[in-house]
Parts: sequence; structure tokens; C-alpha cells
Amino acid sequence: MEEIINDILSPDITLAGAIFKLLLGLLLGAAIGLERRRKGQIAGLRTFALISMGATLAMLISIYIPQEYLGLKNGDPGRIAAQVISGVGFLGAGAIIQMKGSVRGLTTAAGIWMAACIGLAVGAGMFIIAIVATLLIIFILVTIESIEFKANFLWELKIIRLEARGIVDDFEKCRGIMMAHGVRPSDEFVKYDYATRTTVINFMVRTKKNTDVVALFKDLHDAVDTISVSLTNEMKT
Repeated sequence: MEEIINDILSPDITLAGAIFKLLLGLLLGAAIGLERRRKGQIAGLRTFALISMGATLAMLISIYIPQEYLGLKNGDPGRIAAQVISGVGFLGAGAIIQMKGSVRGLTTAAGIWMAACIGLAVGAGMFIIAIVATLLIIFILVTIESIEFKANFLWELKIIRLEARGIVDDFEKCRGIMMAHGVRPSDEFVKYDYATRTTVINFMVRTKKNTDVVALFKDLHDAVDTISVSLTNEMKT
């Protein structure tokens, strides 16, 4: 047993040490992926586990080649591992979804990059650092998000799209209603359809997650002869 522990802690690449590092990299990546999957992200447990374990394997290979083929204890173990940092970027890019008016998936993309870094740390034998980094990532994703939600100090950029009968030329009443509901309008884009006598207004607003959208829509409907009203990320005309 002592020999196995020594192999695991040894800076040299051994069978027992490599297997342990691969398993640890898998588990730490899976722990992050489990949290992302809980939030409904496509990149979940399996994706993060594979990224972290793959980065661990890349670091093991990077250390192994100078030791075994060049006979160097202080070779360049960062040559292969360095490509992981840039190469994992395409996975992060795939996790980002861009829509008109918003970008989603940045947190998951950052998590993917961190999972790769954790895998590299495990492959280099920095077990404590890798475990602490994993715990900190989970703390950021779970606890800090909860604090942000409870504090309710984060604003979101949205579009309130209102379609009304008639030609509406006074928007101050609508802006006042939004302000009363804690919504901050910044600009509006208007389309008049004189053939059908309808007006389409896209209000660019800042809103919070606890905004009572139902009450807001009701008051807007009472203010103008509304056909439809919606809250969205995408502007339409």
C-alpha cells in the first residue's frame, strides 16, 4: 500500500499514479458538470468529466515524453499541455449561444476552460490545488448565484414589444407605467402601419428577475388599446 501511495505522489509517471490522476480528474470534472447539468445546460456531467480527464491525460503525456524518450527529468512538460488551454476554446465557443440582444452560455464556457485547467493541475500532481479549485468553482456557481438572486441587484437587458391599435404617438404613459414597476426604459423603436392603423413599439429596458411581468402587462394593456405585449431578448418590427 505504501508503495502505491509513493507511486501516486511521485513526480515520475507510474501506472498507479497515472490511473489515480485520471480518476481524480474525472471526478473533479464531473462535480462541476453535475452543477451545470442541474441548471439545464447542455454541457453537463459527461462533458466536463471528459474535458478534465482529457486535460489530465494531456499533462501526463506531456510529462512522460521528456522523461522516457529524452531521459530528461526537467524537460518541457508544458509543450503538449499548453495546447489544451487554447484547444479547449472551441468547446467553450460551442457552449455559447448568441441571440439578438443577449448572449448565453458564457458561464458554462468559463467552466469548461476551468475544468481543463483542473485536469492539467491533477496531471501535474497538484492534487490539493485541483480539489480546492473545484470547490471554489462550485461555490461560485451555486452560492454566489444564490446571493445575486436574493440581493436582486442585477439588471437584465430586455425588449418589451407592444402592438397597439391606432397610431400611438405618446409614449410617456407607457414609460411611466414601466418605471412604476421598477423597469427602466432607455429607448424605443416604433413602427406605424397606416394601412391597418396599428403601432408596434419595441422598448429597450433594464429589468430584474423579480419584476411582476403579469401586472406590468395588465397596466400597459389598460393604458393603450393593446393587441399584444411581450418581454423578449429579440427585437422585432
